[in-house]
Formats: sequence, C-alpha cells, structure tokens
Amino acid sequence: MKINNVCIIGGSGFVGGHIAHLLTAQGINLRVPTRHRERAKSLLVLPTADVVEADVHDPTELDQLLVGMEAVINLVGISNGDFVSAHVELPKKIVAACKRNSILRLLHVSALNANINGANNYLRSKGEGERVVMESDLKTTVFRPSVIFGPGDSFLNLFVDLVRRRLPVLSLTFPNAKLQPVSVENVAHVIVASLSAPTTFGQSYDLCGPKIYTLKQLVEYVAFITGHDLAVIGLNDSLSYLQVMIMKVFPGRLMARNNYFSMKVDSICNCDNANNLAAVFGIRSTELEEVAPLYLAHLTPRGRYNGFRDREGRQN
Repeated sequence: MKINNVCIIGGSGFVGGHIAHLLTAQGINLRVPTRHRERAKSLLVLPTADVVEADVHDPTELDQLLVGMEAVINLVGISNGDFVSAHVELPKKIVAACKRNSILRLLHVSALNANINGANNYLRSKGEGERVVMESDLKTTVFRPSVIFGPGDSFLNLFVDLVRRRLPVLSLTFPNAKLQPVSVENVAHVIVASLSAPTTFGQSYDLCGPKIYTLKQLVEYVAFITGHDLAVIGLNDSLSYLQVMIMKVFPGRLMARNNYFSMKVDSICNCDNANNLAAVFGIRSTELEEVAPLYLAHLTPRGRYNGFRDREGRQN
C-alpha cells in the first residue's frame, strides 16, 4: 500500500523530529500538531510538513487534523503526570477519529514491558493504550522501545545533569538496573519502514539496542565522556526510595516517585525479540558508543572551548 499523507501526533518531540525528516525526504506530506508552534522550529523548514497549533485531546480539533490523512503515527508519551489521559484516553480518541475519517493505518509507539498488569502506573497505562489500538479494527502496528538515545535525548542528558553537579561522589538509585538503549535513528527507520508494509499489520515489536548495561555503567560512561572524575556509589532499595523522594522536589524534577518503580523493572528485550531490528527490518543496531561521544563531546571542557572559538569565528 502507498501512503502519501500522514499525521504525526507527538511529532514535535524527540523521536517525532527524526521520523518527520525521514518521511519528508520521501516526499510524504505531513501534518504535525503541536500546542506551541514555535517549539517545532526544526520542522517548519521541512518542505512537506504542515505544523499546526492544535489540542489533540479535543475530539473536534483531532477530526480537523485528520481530514485528508491516510495514516496516523501516535508518539505521545509522558514519564510523569496524567498517564491515563496521555496513554489511554488519547489512543481511544485517535482510534475513534481514524474511524470517523476512514483512516485505516495506525502506528502506535508504546514502551518496553508495557502491560495492563505491569509493575507501575506508567507501564500499566502503556499496556492499556496498546490494548485499545490492537483491539480496534484498524491496521495497527505497535512499537515497544527500550530507553532511546541520540542527540537531544532526555536519557543520557539526564545523566549529564547529574554528573555536572561536580560532586566527588554520586549516590545512585538502583545501580544494577539493566537497560538496553536503542538509537533514535533505528527507532525512526523502523517506524518509517513499517508505514506501508502490510506484513507489520497487527504486529508489535520490541526495539532494543545491541548491548545491555547497568545504570551504574551508563552513568560512569557519561562521566568519562564529559570529563568528570566521579565515584558512583550504588544505593540499596530503601535508600533509593528516600533519594527519589528528596530529588523530586528539586528544580527540574530529576527524579519522581514513578521513576523509582519504573527502574525496578529491567528495560531489556527477551531473547526472542532482541533482534527485531535486523531480523525483521534489516537494520543494523547502532551501539551507544558509536554516537554518544559525538553529541556529548561539546560538554567536555575542551568541547566547550572549541564551541566558544567557533562562535567567535576563530581558527586553530
């Protein structure tokens, strides 16, 4: 099937920007709703993208957004806040709007370990959202990525915020929690490849990178890349919970209570789903070490110095 017109809900975010660039390079017309158009500046220059200010939670506005569309990609996800509204009620509204506008194709991004009986509110809401879209009579594909890394991510950059506090010792919640980070480019390519592929209808795919890390290993790696000499001390369960309760009141909310429960569940693919990128989509999994130094390098003392020289127009 050939699809020429796509609405990307949540398209002004981290993953959405990568998907939008890939689709517009194929000449596909995009409609990208956002609450604040100025926050989607990187999309405004795309030749086939129409960035529209809209409230996707309003069924009337959602109907208007889907007029003339042939497919919808739902990327909406939050790590804190009203999970039911974002992860359950919105998918219900999207399914209903697709049916009213005779749109059959729906691609839905969930989360690894999503389950209606999951270990925390986040995973349960994501699981319920999956159930909503998979039980519709639309041609639906669900993607369940582990944590996603890449330029501008909120994953490794969160660790940067921690290590830049210049403390000699960093106490870390759940140091042995396991993660299998996946590249944002890999995730975007998988979603774009699935758009017009009938073999993906009714399927769900776990998406993970090629390596498993502990949380402590990742924090130590970010400290090394950004040039911080830091000792990382892991906390036990009780102290982890206490630290999260303290950190959630700090400016920027580095941690929240739900993060504590999420980290108790390893974000890794089981052996049957670990190779979806290569086996199903023919995509080589990008290793974190291949790209992380490239977008974290400017955070090192030397990188900041070079950035200053570049802004001043100087040469070596």
